[in-house]
Amino acid sequence: MKSVNLLMPSRWWTPQPSATGRRNLLDIGKEDFLFADRFKGLRAKFEYKSDVTKCRLVGVTSSIAGEGKTLTCAFLASNLALTGRHRVLLVDMDIRKADLTRGMNLSRHPGLTEHLMGKATLSAIIRNTEIPALQAIPAGTEVPSPADLLAEDSLRVFLKEIRGRYDIILLDTPPVLPVADTITMRDQMDGFVFLFRTSYTPVGMFRQAVEEIGEKKILGVVLNGVEPQKKKYIDKYYGYYYQQKGPKEESVA
Repeated sequence: MKSVNLLMPSRWWTPQPSATGRRNLLDIGKEDFLFADRFKGLRAKFEYKSDVTKCRLVGVTSSIAGEGKTLTCAFLASNLALTGRHRVLLVDMDIRKADLTRGMNLSRHPGLTEHLMGKATLSAIIRNTEIPALQAIPAGTEVPSPADLLAEDSLRVFLKEIRGRYDIILLDTPPVLPVADTITMRDQMDGFVFLFRTSYTPVGMFRQAVEEIGEKKILGVVLNGVEPQKKKYIDKYYGYYYQQKGPKEESVA
């Protein structure tokens, strides 16, 4: 299996409430340079692989719920947009839970489902974010059978239209095993970034999910929940690196 990047432990991924009392995904880790650095590394590897494979419409998924896919999707999108090289769209395809919609404090209506049902135009469901090059589409109204809605031709039309507007499109899709939604959309995606949370997700379930998606469709796997073997050493190393590098650069200037 191809590995995209190794992220920091999930215990550092606890959403903090915003000023309104609601969590804000993009505020997580702002004071933690290690956290930010890992996502910059993920962004760089994703850019390289997406460029080589010509993948522009990418789903971010996992085997089961609770593996960190929504946070990863949001941070990868924001890091890509912040480079200034890409116009990025983030889409909440997890209609049942809509964690991305809530996490980014987006109004849920009108959203994806309204557009797919012909009740709202594409322009009406696109939301601006605090990052100029990043826009987002919320999940929309809950429907009885999301998999059936996502199997309709309206999804194909929607994906074709957004391809023409953005450089990179990241879709927060439901986990593979509990529901059929992601498998329903699989063939319309250029590829997937797959989350695997160690010491949480049974390996057998991970293998089953990979088989259902198809390994050729997977750009890479992001490992979440991997504990640093020597956290004190890592903290000391990073502290030493930044303390030493800064003054040397200033003295040269």
